[in-house]
Amino acid sequence: MNGIGKRITVDGENIPSRTTTAEMERSDQFMCRIEMDCDISDTAVSPSVSLSCLLQCVSSDVTPVSRSHPLVSPTDPVTTRARGGCARCSLRTGHVTQHCGGSNEGWWITTQMGCGTPFVGGGSGLVPLPLITAQQQLPQPTMAVTVESPPPVPPPLCRRIATALFALLVAGGLTWTYVQGADLWSDGERLVSLGLYGAFLLAHALVQSGFAYLEWRRAERARDGTPWEPRRSVAIAIAAFQEDPGYLRGCLVSVRDSSYPRDKLKVVMVVDGNGAEDAYMMELFREVFCDEAEEDARTVVWRGNYHTSEPRRQRPEWSTTAAEGAPDRDAELEEEAADRRELEEAVRSARCVCVMQQWGGKREAMYTAFRALGASVDYVQVCDSDTRLHCDATAELARLLDADAGVGAAGGDVRVLNASESFISFLSGLRYWMAFNVERACQSYFHCVSCISGPLGLYRNTLLQQLVEPWYNQTFLGARCTFGDDRHLTNRVLSMGYATRYTSRARCHTETPAQYLRWLNQQTRWAKSYHREWLYNVMWWHKHHIWMTYESLVAGIFPFFVAATALRLFYSGSLWDIVWVMVAIQVVALARALYASLLRRNLVMAFTAFYSVLYVSSLVPAKLFAILTIAEGGWGTSGRRRIVGSYVPLLPLSVWGAALAGGLCYTLVQEARSARLASERVVLAYGAVAYAVYWLLMVVLYRCHSRRWCRRREPESHAVEV
Repeated sequence: MNGIGKRITVDGENIPSRTTTAEMERSDQFMCRIEMDCDISDTAVSPSVSLSCLLQCVSSDVTPVSRSHPLVSPTDPVTTRARGGCARCSLRTGHVTQHCGGSNEGWWITTQMGCGTPFVGGGSGLVPLPLITAQQQLPQPTMAVTVESPPPVPPPLCRRIATALFALLVAGGLTWTYVQGADLWSDGERLVSLGLYGAFLLAHALVQSGFAYLEWRRAERARDGTPWEPRRSVAIAIAAFQEDPGYLRGCLVSVRDSSYPRDKLKVVMVVDGNGAEDAYMMELFREVFCDEAEEDARTVVWRGNYHTSEPRRQRPEWSTTAAEGAPDRDAELEEEAADRRELEEAVRSARCVCVMQQWGGKREAMYTAFRALGASVDYVQVCDSDTRLHCDATAELARLLDADAGVGAAGGDVRVLNASESFISFLSGLRYWMAFNVERACQSYFHCVSCISGPLGLYRNTLLQQLVEPWYNQTFLGARCTFGDDRHLTNRVLSMGYATRYTSRARCHTETPAQYLRWLNQQTRWAKSYHREWLYNVMWWHKHHIWMTYESLVAGIFPFFVAATALRLFYSGSLWDIVWVMVAIQVVALARALYASLLRRNLVMAFTAFYSVLYVSSLVPAKLFAILTIAEGGWGTSGRRRIVGSYVPLLPLSVWGAALAGGLCYTLVQEARSARLASERVVLAYGAVAYAVYWLLMVVLYRCHSRRWCRRREPESHAVEV
């Protein structure tokens, strides 16, 4: 064997391929590039017993590896741990990849990290290379290794044990503080008190906000005075399904006007549907990119997709007998293969491509974009069809990935485009800002963002091509998963040991439901994917910062504690307990809202307090109901030409409302029978009046604000002031 990329034969025979994987990228795009020089021509090795070298992963830029590494036969036929170990995990060796030509004529040596990081690429096949026995000594290879070192990770076993113990400690501690209900402080008459669980929630909010601010400061310092020039190629993948023409046009125009260099930017829009009712989306694509050269802007109408073909029942010309039907079916299969090749050639060669394909759901549309792109670009950016990108969004995300090879995906700041349309969309806009600029900013400080949002996210294509098949074929409780694509894609990146980051400098605006029922359907669908992905995410806590374990547990348990607290209070028989807890919730919500107002430099964030009422009244029952219907799927709120909405989520809301109303009636009856002191009744009256005045003031302020701003019409241009 003479060097990487050379043909390898053993006893004049080629190694057969047993497993097919996505085509791997060029070697200069991998985290580590290894060049070998080894001659095995004089060694008698059968095709079934071949070479496995123990390679050492080094962290310096260019380090010659010693010739003294032994040839070994580890117990695991696929993986082995190098002396000193990889900077991320154990080293996986013993793989060969098929030559790019697609035939079985030759093979390329490749190694792969235990976390899935490939080192040397080329080809479309990947097979385990059988190991040599200890007695079969081969000449030692000479290797030159170039490594971009990812952050170090402790040994997997120790990390797993430590993470499991920490998770048990956090879960047990949270449950104990909630059940125990110990008071840390109370007044003399015990009318006002602060419990241990309440103190924990306050501390959590303060710590989370603090780390979010530190992440913002770190991003500012990293950018100041640092020159950067786009070097990597990027493809923007857009999945569209019955999108509103105005939103779709705005999306395409914003992509067209991106500041990222045109020679390094590719646009692929996949329309989920190829009927006459879907043709308007392709026409909009042609209209927006009409200035592109003919060879740079192409459209493809595909009768099928990667996973379905036209059903036999719709093809009456096919014969019913095997003898007569086989030739026609074979010809049809050949035609479908030719269509796929034409599609992939168009996507990889043209700068702007629109594909209409047979309906299969959003994940099918995204899969087509990922699969057709192959290894033609360095990064892949996902974008929803109702999203308008800021002109620098792509560049800011690419800058983040260029800065750290250990980051597998990055997300940006998603704002609401139609915040002025209704009260629901207005509150969603405030919630979006808090979710991204506080919660995900805090996660980014520890390099473990739990979800790279679908409207704006950038992935390393080397990783994407490895995980696209398991991502598409995801199942839960025996059923295929058809929603939660962005969260599962993020989980797949995290499962490989890569970090995920967030930057507020990359911005976009996206449409959100303005009608309550449609919003409720969206939240129920998101809750389903959250609960499902939470269970998957548990398996990879040990690969990331301990904050990921802590925050996942807090966020996962919180809705159940809120539901239990509400039921316990409403059936407590004490009206003052209800009033006091509701006042305390608003005090905390208002404090966070004022902090967000300072951070955003906009007092509109003070209205975030409204969201707490929406959370308790609607989101809590929706989250509980989502667990019961977790296996159901669909596009949910998509398809805006034909508003998709289900009345089913109103059922748990009705049950929840009836339960709380029954508890309130019970408490009022008990309160009327109780013999409270006069001082207690005065405090209760003052508390109730103060709470009512607070909400009256908030409503008046919102009405004044809405008259000035919320009734404005959205601008026709895609340019959105941020």
